[in-house]
Order: sequence, then C-alpha cells, then structure tokens
Amino acid sequence: MDQPYAYRRRELVEPDWTRLPAWRAVTAAEWRDPQWQRAHCVKNVAQLRAVYGDLLDDAFYADVERDQAERATMTILLPPQMVNTMVPGAVPTTDAMYADPVRRYMLPAFSDRDPNWPSHPRSSRDSLHEAEMWAVEGLTHRYPTKVLAELLPTCPQYCGHCTRMDLVGNSTPQVTKHKFTLKPVDRLDAMVDYLRRTPGVRDVVVSGGDVANLPWPRLESFVERLLEIETVRDIRLASKALMGLPQHWLADEVRAGMARLAATALARGVDLAIHTHVNNANSVTPLVAEAAAAMLETGIRDVRNQGVLLRGVNATQEDLLDLCFALQDDAKILPYYFYVCDMIPGSEHWRTSVAEAQQLQHAIMGYLPGFATPRIVVDVPYVGKRWVHQLESYDRVRGVSTWTKNYRTSVERDDPEALDRRYEYYDPISTLPAEGQEWWAREALAAAPDQVRAAEASRAAAAALVEA
Repeated sequence: MDQPYAYRRRELVEPDWTRLPAWRAVTAAEWRDPQWQRAHCVKNVAQLRAVYGDLLDDAFYADVERDQAERATMTILLPPQMVNTMVPGAVPTTDAMYADPVRRYMLPAFSDRDPNWPSHPRSSRDSLHEAEMWAVEGLTHRYPTKVLAELLPTCPQYCGHCTRMDLVGNSTPQVTKHKFTLKPVDRLDAMVDYLRRTPGVRDVVVSGGDVANLPWPRLESFVERLLEIETVRDIRLASKALMGLPQHWLADEVRAGMARLAATALARGVDLAIHTHVNNANSVTPLVAEAAAAMLETGIRDVRNQGVLLRGVNATQEDLLDLCFALQDDAKILPYYFYVCDMIPGSEHWRTSVAEAQQLQHAIMGYLPGFATPRIVVDVPYVGKRWVHQLESYDRVRGVSTWTKNYRTSVERDDPEALDRRYEYYDPISTLPAEGQEWWAREALAAAPDQVRAAEASRAAAAALVEA
C-alpha cells in the first residue's frame, strides 16, 4: 500500500572525484591518504575556483566571497572528501551547487542568508553559554553527571552553523574568535585533575573542535588518563571527521591506537564510543562506512550520529529518513540526536521552528527501529537538551517557547529559583505570521542604537520614494 515515505535500500557510492577539474589525475591511493586530503583542503574562494574552474559561474564565487566578507561566522575549510559529496552524481553546474544540501551548510553563500533577519535579535556567539560553565578552561560542566572537554579549537572541516563559532576556527571579518589562555598541556592536566576531584561526573564528551585534529599520541594519552578515573564510566569521542575526513580514522596509527583504548575500556568496564555529525545522506559514502566499520572492529561500544536540523539540508521527512537509513543500513552508525539549529548569528535561514521540529519527529516515527529512531531536541540556553514536545508553553505568533529543567547547571548552584524558572527559546522570525514578524521588528527597532534607527528611517524613506 502507498505510504508517505517509501523505503528504498540504496547502495552507497563514492562519487567520482575525477569529474572535478583539479582532481582529474588524482589516484585512489592519493584519495585515501589523510595527508593528501589535508594538504588539498579548500580554504578560500581562489582554491574553490581552482577545484571547479569554469564549471561554476563567476557570480557563484562572488556570492561565496561576499558571504565570507559580510556574514560568515566560520572561515572556509573543506577537505576534498567533503567537496566531492556536493552534486555527487554529476559534473556540477551553478544551479546544482546552489541547490546542493551539503553545499548549503558547508559552503554558505550570501544569497542563502535570510535577507530580512540574517540573525535573530536574541542570537549570541556562545548561545549555549558553554564558556560561562567552564569548571576549568575548556571543560564545560553543564549537566550533573556529564562534562564536555574541549581539547582544541580547530577541526578538519568548518561547518557554517557551528555552535562553537565563538571559539573554533579562524577569525572572520564578523567574529574575532576567543582564544584559550592556558597551554594545551596545562588545560588537559586541569581537566583531569577536576574529574579526579569530582566523583559525580561519570560521562565525558571529548571534543573541541574535532579530536581528529589532535595528534594521535596526545589524544590517546588523554583518554588513557580518563580511563584511570574510577568514576568515569562513559567516554565519547566527537569527530565530524569520521564523515568529512574518514581517511584519518582509517590510518594505521589511529586504528591501532583505538584498539588499545577499546581493550583498556573493556577491561575496566567503561563504554567508549565515537559520535560523529552527518547531516545529509549524500555524505554517507563507502569510505565513511569503511571508517565506521574499522572503528567498530577495534571493540568500541558504538558509533553514533548527532545531526542538526537545517532547512534546505535535511528538514523534510524524506531527507531525514533517507539519512537515517543510509547511516543505519550500510555505515552501521546509530542515528541518535537531531538538534534544532542553535541561535548563533547568521543562522536564521537554517533554523526550523519548534513546531516544524515537532512535526518532523512525528513524521519519522514508525519507520525506523525504535533504538535507531533519533530524538529531535532543542538545546535550550541554561537548560540543555529537551525533546521538542517537552515545552511548557508556546506562543506561536511571536515564536516564543518556554522550558523548565530538573537540575542546576554549574552556574546555578546557589540559585533557589533555577528549577522553577521558565527559560525562553525563539523560533526563526521568517516562520512567524505577519503579526509576529511585525512585533519583532518593533522590538528590534526599540533595542537598536541610534544609527540603526537612522538607517531604518533612511530605508523607509527610500521605499516611500520608490512607491511614489
């Protein structure tokens, strides 16, 4: 019988990189070499043009360049593996590149951004207040039993929607990045010392940045030290590079090192897993499946995926289920979470409303096994992850939802109202009815400095002249 979504088993295919002018002579051995991949990353528009040449119009390159100059919170950094999954089945054209889901979040163009509300008035560069909750530099103690260890501020690839855009990557014209002040060895020592002194923490997410950018001996040493702490029972290594640079995870040094860590974890009764970040089915290729299989063969507990709901990338029933089945069927990566995109600057065109997220959660139920049906969550500032149906109230006209929590974060130890307070989250303004959009326009104008009001008046006067 007909169903809203028709499951089709799709064979994974590695796109042919020789279809792109810059890589016509690249051998399979070179493509599998992580050092070759790193050395040939696309870091600017000139290098992007070298890859695609005349396949794309000059207007597209100019569009990306303008975004870097005026909107982007992350610089361009794309391994060839990632580039190759854009328009994967054909020689790219300009229209196909604009429409491509991987391109839309990994290589933003100025014309992608919301022209009226590129940023929400309540957006902020550390929207989850992670740095505010550092127990020591780089160690966010947000949940009672869990911490996030940011070991480094770089990745093999930079996502346009990065929630840590205030710290990760190079500065852009819009964002001067924060910097760690301690030496890396001192920061890691301080993290381990804190965990030894804090037995209530059992779960450590080892992240950054991306752990694939940390020299393997340093990462292995840090995880070994975590494994020596009796109260730590879960360790999760966070790496989008399992998808963006799977060649790293297939390297002999990494495979052997992970096998050593997995054996130690098993002997000590600790669950060691890898969490990756895949947002579209086109990114799941045979090399990604091979890298996931290699990690599972080392004896780690699991490889899981935490994606982000992004408009134009995966925010439909078909796109989300296609991705989940691609992960589950052939890559053996467990779909785990999908986050509503965080409220960082420049993200309004990607973000979905809470209502849209609720509808998507409903739309994917019943197709996947229960254990592989991802939960769609809102990461509410000062609260944490909440399933999209857990809100306390929802004003759909103004797009304001309220949420509560059942624990104190590390900055609320002495706050008697923390468990009773309602915390607000905001839908993208473009999804609101006219009444709500007008309310936010008045709010933004009231809060704007004098020069912004003057610019608004100037635009209104110009519009009146055009109408006249």
